[in-house]
Amino acid sequence: MINHATKIGLVLSMAALVGCSDFLEEDFKSELAPDNTYTSSLGFEVGSTGLYAMARSEYNTWGEEGAFIHNGACPYEALQVATDIVLQSGARDGSLTPFATLTMTSSSQFVETYWKWAYGLISSANELLIYSEKNTNWDYPTDKALYQAEARFFRAYAYRTLVYLYGDVPWVETIKNPFELSFTRTPKAEVIAHMVDDLKFATENLPENPDEVKEGKLTRWAAWHLLSEIYLLQGEYTLAEKAALKVIDCGYFDLVKERFGVNKSKAGDAFSDMFLENNQNRSSGNTESIWVMQFEYNTVGGGTNSDDWTRRAWNPQYYNISGFVLADSLGGRGLAQIAPMKWWIGTQGTNASAAGAELPNGIYEEKDMRNSNYSIKRNWYYNDETMSTYQSKCTITDDTWSVGKLFPALTKFFFGKAENLQLTGSYKDRMKFRLAETYLLLAEAYLGQNKPDLAADAVNEVRRRAGATPVADADMNMDYLLDERIRELVGEESRRFTLVRTGMLVERARKYNDDVRGVIDEHHTLWPVPQSIIDSNRGAEFPQNPGY
Repeated sequence: MINHATKIGLVLSMAALVGCSDFLEEDFKSELAPDNTYTSSLGFEVGSTGLYAMARSEYNTWGEEGAFIHNGACPYEALQVATDIVLQSGARDGSLTPFATLTMTSSSQFVETYWKWAYGLISSANELLIYSEKNTNWDYPTDKALYQAEARFFRAYAYRTLVYLYGDVPWVETIKNPFELSFTRTPKAEVIAHMVDDLKFATENLPENPDEVKEGKLTRWAAWHLLSEIYLLQGEYTLAEKAALKVIDCGYFDLVKERFGVNKSKAGDAFSDMFLENNQNRSSGNTESIWVMQFEYNTVGGGTNSDDWTRRAWNPQYYNISGFVLADSLGGRGLAQIAPMKWWIGTQGTNASAAGAELPNGIYEEKDMRNSNYSIKRNWYYNDETMSTYQSKCTITDDTWSVGKLFPALTKFFFGKAENLQLTGSYKDRMKFRLAETYLLLAEAYLGQNKPDLAADAVNEVRRRAGATPVADADMNMDYLLDERIRELVGEESRRFTLVRTGMLVERARKYNDDVRGVIDEHHTLWPVPQSIIDSNRGAEFPQNPGY
């Protein structure tokens, strides 16, 4: 299915405008060609499966059958660096460095691959939509609307990335035949309006009950959640409020407040339980997950070792310190290509510089559940039984932090398999949308309406679950909300998207990020358009973003 989705998904990809005529004229005659796949409900289920596979391929990297797009450092890292949360660590990767230092150009790797990924997903969604209008062989009368709703959700989801990263981009809702080389840039506001239409259709036609769909499948509540975010991007704060409340008040989801799942009887807490392997889906007792991307280990339809490398991004290279050996209990094999900033994660348990000593817990209260040692590993003990240091504490220092060998680590990205400790990817399912973020979107909507008291109420739903002190109305502002999103969602959200949407990217990066403080300005809120797109679009002018 991945191979088929790749073919049909990249036919219309704007990145394919480089003019490979043989590829563009390929006549698909395999048994999975669209003409003989989209002829029944079963065929549309095959196509739908391809959309889910392409969506989760955003997180992939080197090698294996699923990694057909990026082939570099985990591209998701490029949406975290040059913000207010991480510095590129000493464990550098050349494909990430231009984004961490804001020296990326129109030819930088992820500039093109994110464009290609998004338009590949869009073209596959468009193809399904076109064939759904031709097909008359449905198992159930509701199948046509169902598969159209999934396709329109994924089209909006892909355009979400495009407008955040590039601004004005071509809106495409059909298959161009003959292939078009004269695209123009559709104004961002117009693209967002189309996205809203797609998501409104999805809210009306996706399934309602999350307990009656397969794990990982979309429901209308995922569409409402994403619609709330897109309304915020549009500046429609009242509509964003109403969309978020649709999810919060639907009766299907609750913030996880009690222990559950695989380690329920072991030491831990309710927040960290959500990030243990096999605890992301509703079947495990997770009532908070709205949409979960499926990456299960050794499971048909699951992921590969290259499909999700976020563990490689966040976890330290402790195993390069004498006295340590690889262990699943220590998070497996991370590569520490990014490292958390001290201002928010704190320096508790380290002998890091005195500059950070005033905030040992960073932006967390000590009692905050999200600050517990089950969520942030601050104490590291040598685990090599052959060494005299066995079971003694290894101290985190400025040096171990700066080169990526040891720092306070987020356990939400820990993953390891005793039978293959060299794994660098993660097979853990990814909670893409969860209810805590819906509350924080609601708070953002209230701030947009100048209602800090109601914003504080929404944030305090999340803080009470964490056992943290409620925020006072007078302290509730966008900076506080952005800090709260770190406490709750760090590493889960695409931080660049959040800061661009709220208009805070430049301000927060200048305040917290030494790598880019003297470099970043407003033009960095967008990436450059890939040069290959500009060069290949021979039939019309395709202007570059300002500053590139």
